[in-house]
Amino acid sequence: MKYNGRKGRALLHQRGSLVCLLLLALVGCNTVPQAPVAPVQDVRADIERRIPAKTSDRDGWAADIEAAFVAQRIQPNVENICAVLAVIEQESGYQADPPVANLPQVARQEIRRRASAKRIPAMLVDAGLRVKAADGRSYGDKLAGVRTERDLSRLYEEIIDRLPMGKRLFAGSNPVQTGGAMQVSIPFAQAHAQGYPYPMQSGIRDEVFSRRGGVYFGTMHLLGYQTPYTRKVHRFADYNAGWYASRNAAFQSAVATATGTPLELDGDVLLPGAPLDKPGQTERAVRSLSAQLQMDEGEIRRGLEQAGTLSFSESELHGRVFAIAEARTGQVLPRAVIPGIRLDSPKITRELTTEWFANRVDERYRQCLQR
Repeated sequence: MKYNGRKGRALLHQRGSLVCLLLLALVGCNTVPQAPVAPVQDVRADIERRIPAKTSDRDGWAADIEAAFVAQRIQPNVENICAVLAVIEQESGYQADPPVANLPQVARQEIRRRASAKRIPAMLVDAGLRVKAADGRSYGDKLAGVRTERDLSRLYEEIIDRLPMGKRLFAGSNPVQTGGAMQVSIPFAQAHAQGYPYPMQSGIRDEVFSRRGGVYFGTMHLLGYQTPYTRKVHRFADYNAGWYASRNAAFQSAVATATGTPLELDGDVLLPGAPLDKPGQTERAVRSLSAQLQMDEGEIRRGLEQAGTLSFSESELHGRVFAIAEARTGQVLPRAVIPGIRLDSPKITRELTTEWFANRVDERYRQCLQR
């Protein structure tokens, strides 16, 4: 969904699973990666059957999805299959490297914005884009011809490598930060490259734009972690907003209830890099409960630092905050809330939110289950 988004992170019910039934009483059913037991040909056939009939190369898509499940030891049950297919359909319509409408114009606007922010004169930018590339075309002409994020990513890499202006403009970092059939975060893929089962020629960035790579890392981002959720829509929200964002947004909601302090329910319970004496909004609100929590500032900070893990759901801080909030309201509060995030990207031309994304994917997921 996004280009340079700051968020960029599915409860799997395995019917009849004794483990799942036991865990449900505690934290809900989790995604527990397991070795697939069904024959490969049966799994692949079921995946292909659930891909919309109009899709080109359904067998190829099914093969890549099945391979991602096997490599990551994710159970290929119908819920997992349909979760992956729903994200692919929403994000790309089954295109490995989908075209982006008006991408040259979007890219030029982003270049101008960056140049203005860095006080680089427009005439210097224009002069740089007139420089001839190795193929004889100017960089401006090449920019006018980009159609997909892979095209743009490769062009940015060339500009950064060959033009001094490029290094200054982009600070040595490619602005294209998501891509492929599942619009997965490229930094996420690079951080989780260990175990990638395919040979690489040009690195993980290029692999994300391939069908196999986009599916592999998108599947990992969607299903490669355990959650406390009982509804799949919260996993879809996490796919857009980041791992555990829905659980953490519910925690923020409980903090707001317990303290009477309005909070942005974005799933970010800690301000990144904030020193202990300069806490973010959520942490300040939690600290106001210090006496009731019987926790000092250091203990609260250490508790909040668990928010990127499943264990935060069972932490003392999480439990005590909810106990205070529920005592105040006299009601059981939800443990998962879709984050209230407005999606921001040069590619987005209308107002969209994480809630819109999660519900759209959930709708496609339910349609897949019925196929």
